[in-house]
Amino acid sequence: MANGRVVHTADRTIGSRQLAALLPADVLARPGYRALADAVRTLILDGRIALHVRLPAERELAEAVGAGRATVTGAYDLLRESGYVRSRRGAGTWTELPEGHRPVGAHALLGAGGYSADGDPGVDLAIAAMGAPQDSLAAAFAWAAPRLPRLARDPGYHPFGLPDLRTAVADRFTRRGLPTRPEQILVTAGAQQAFSLVVSLLCRPGDRIVTENPTYANALDALRHARLRTGSIAVSDAGWDLEIAESTLRQTVPRLAYVIPDFHNPTGALMPPEQRLRLLAATRATGTWLVVDETIADIALDVPAPAPLASLAPRGGADHVITIGSLSKTHWGGLRVGWIRASAKMITELTTVRVSADMTGSVLDQLVALPLLDTMDRDLPDRLAQLRSRREALVRALQRHTPEWSWQVPPGGLSLWVDLGEPVSSALSERAAAAGVHIGRGARFGVDPGTFEHRLRIPYTLPEDRLDEGVRRLAQAFHEGVPLTPAVDRPHWVA
Repeated sequence: MANGRVVHTADRTIGSRQLAALLPADVLARPGYRALADAVRTLILDGRIALHVRLPAERELAEAVGAGRATVTGAYDLLRESGYVRSRRGAGTWTELPEGHRPVGAHALLGAGGYSADGDPGVDLAIAAMGAPQDSLAAAFAWAAPRLPRLARDPGYHPFGLPDLRTAVADRFTRRGLPTRPEQILVTAGAQQAFSLVVSLLCRPGDRIVTENPTYANALDALRHARLRTGSIAVSDAGWDLEIAESTLRQTVPRLAYVIPDFHNPTGALMPPEQRLRLLAATRATGTWLVVDETIADIALDVPAPAPLASLAPRGGADHVITIGSLSKTHWGGLRVGWIRASAKMITELTTVRVSADMTGSVLDQLVALPLLDTMDRDLPDRLAQLRSRREALVRALQRHTPEWSWQVPPGGLSLWVDLGEPVSSALSERAAAAGVHIGRGARFGVDPGTFEHRLRIPYTLPEDRLDEGVRRLAQAFHEGVPLTPAVDRPHWVA
């Protein structure tokens, strides 16, 4: 779909035909200039036109959309007045955000929860993860306890990970259709460490990388911390636009591309097989490392769990693919066990970087992970059934309390990507926090600061009564008499 495309080009310019293709078909409905301004503003807020991109000249855009030049002039004037573009004689018209839309920046791990002054524990909708499966976790600790003393006789340093766990992770990749040897696995302290290690090894400050827009907020923080130049590929309600993705890769030739093709965080979208093949071919052609985040790949609620993206490549065609995953979403975030799957040579290089950072991972966590991986296919169906029920409960709560909001029910994953209908996400999150609800505002997931202000990510991982209470409080904050306005930025933790 043309309306799902993003423009984030190497020379920071969007052509008139490109912009016309992004606009909705009814853009010239009366009054035409207001509709055109609203459409361009929506594209900027939704991340489909990046910030600091030069728009086409008024005459060129008028010809491309079949409108009079006065219509385009009026639209640009409205956008300038509202702060969404700026113009300078001889330099053209450039996209930006108005005052009050503060940059997101790096965010501290503060933990949103906690009690208010009146003892209200609040509702934490910022973290898209469930509590631990009590029976499975207890059984895993019981299994690990008598085996720990034997391992404790050694110094406890296993920089590659426990050999048995490396084998277990490799075997799981093989069963899913991607033949893997233990030496192709590095065990990490979660997927976030895995991604940070990859970025640290492969990238240097100023390198160009590409990521989806929106994308996982904490991955964006890691990229900003590494001082990388970030290009973007839009993931809209219609999914990925691979034509634009291929164009972006050809024009920018990025060092690395980071994608979440399986129940994408935050949209929940699932990349079709034919697009996966195109992405594999495009990144291989440009010499770009493709980092695939599989953290949510097993949270398949309405469709079969997808095979690893690298398994679709012809023999020898996926050497540039690095796959990361963890047990945080399927089991428990408190169990810090993740992994990287890559070539054996790459794993050795990554381990060298890892040793300089934290030497080794927790032996106890890795030991507990072994039986959890072994029984995962048996235990996961109950976990998924619980998530389906909670997803239905969240949809019912939204229909009851906020029928004016819109969303699409994803085929998997852990959250809904909700459209508020107006760019007040940050202001709403501030007001909701005062009411004891902590929520992932849309701007946390945007490559460009201030975008996705009309979106909230709402997980369906809490018990059903807490979901209803959280949405009720959100609705109350949204419907309060005082109009919502852009809020002052402050750290928000999301997972």
